Amino acid sequence: MKVSTVLIAIGGAVVIAAAGAYAYANRHPEIAAITPPSRDSLDASLVERGEMLAGIGNCAVCHTAEGGVPMSGGFGLPTPFGTIHSTNITPDAETGIGSWSLEAFVRSMRKGVDREGRHLYPAFPYDFYTRVTDDDLEAIYAYLMSLEPVRAEAPANDLGFPFDQRILMAGWNLLFLDEGPKTDDPGKDDVWNRGRYLTEGLAHCAACHSPRNVLGAAVRSGDDAYSGGEAEGWYAPALNAQNHAPIGWNADTLANYLIDGWDRDHGIAAGPMMPISNDLYHQPEEEVVAIATYVADLMGSASGQSAGAPDSARQRAESLEFGAEDAPALPTDPVLARGAEVFADQCAVCHRADTYTVPLALTGSVNAPDARNFIQTVMHGIQPAPAGSADRFMPAKGLQIGDDDLAALTAFVRGRFGPGDPWDKLDETVRSLREGAE
Repeated sequence: MKVSTVLIAIGGAVVIAAAGAYAYANRHPEIAAITPPSRDSLDASLVERGEMLAGIGNCAVCHTAEGGVPMSGGFGLPTPFGTIHSTNITPDAETGIGSWSLEAFVRSMRKGVDREGRHLYPAFPYDFYTRVTDDDLEAIYAYLMSLEPVRAEAPANDLGFPFDQRILMAGWNLLFLDEGPKTDDPGKDDVWNRGRYLTEGLAHCAACHSPRNVLGAAVRSGDDAYSGGEAEGWYAPALNAQNHAPIGWNADTLANYLIDGWDRDHGIAAGPMMPISNDLYHQPEEEVVAIATYVADLMGSASGQSAGAPDSARQRAESLEFGAEDAPALPTDPVLARGAEVFADQCAVCHRADTYTVPLALTGSVNAPDARNFIQTVMHGIQPAPAGSADRFMPAKGLQIGDDDLAALTAFVRGRFGPGDPWDKLDETVRSLREGAE
């Protein structure tokens, strides 16, 4: 056995032992089970507010398996450490949280510990939900207890050793859990502070839009916070000054995108972002505007651009479209030429200068630092479209376009409509995403 392997094994054993000792010293007691409250006993206004807050927190996105009953769990979330399955959070007393008191629910949201005293994995983003106030947690609890109980046992997690040892989460929490709500920033207005509260807490935007360290914790501060991450095989774009949009975002365009899932200068929500937009579509506009205000501040104001910059970017993007006057000549490179042929055959009917689609040169998928979002969108399409933009669907092309042609198409689109630098390893990326979809 190599010395480096031995050292890693010894280091892992030390970490596990230290985490185990810490977990034992800080073990959490079981909280007594309760009888689920009757729906009639719940405050209707509290339930209504809790439903809104659960929508902002996107609870149903992760706590619903494909084809399953909302909130009944079973969704498999892939992580670098294995697959974690979400649990049932309907008020079923045996397989859900019906036996959980408010105290047990608050502990799970604040500390990542379930009613029986077991550590939860941070795939359940309690490191964000810990920011939520007592009043809002009580409202969410009331809403969940108002749901129809569903008997549904979550599948076992698929985690290898040592990640299947929950005691490790005690050490993880010691390192990365900054517990409790934060006070408002007196130097900012109420809208900004509300936006920070929602973004950093319930909406847990950094869970996808920030990189994660080797132990799976999202970067929450410094220049790397909100500098881009990934979710379910998709790239989650940066929400700070490193965002790659050709036309800068502002609070208005972000609010449009978050509510409708579409903006004329940025494109349409797809992949894991679409259900987020669909949830926000049903929430009070002022709450979404608050999130947009805070995120726009993270990015830096688009008003810093010269007055003609957005118009110039639009004109450039429109001039690159198929059918545009003085459009660029088709490439002669064999791969790019093949990509252009595929584009003309499969894409140009909709993506032309005389259509109402967002010019490709403005879209996030074409300007992203890697090709995953573009490839995923071509393979899977955008169907159904976001709730706020129901007429803007895109058909899936995964069956019509083979791997080699998809790689060529991707190279052509990046070269024709992108910022200039080509994406690399396209053949490998296409194969990997195709295998992941099967």
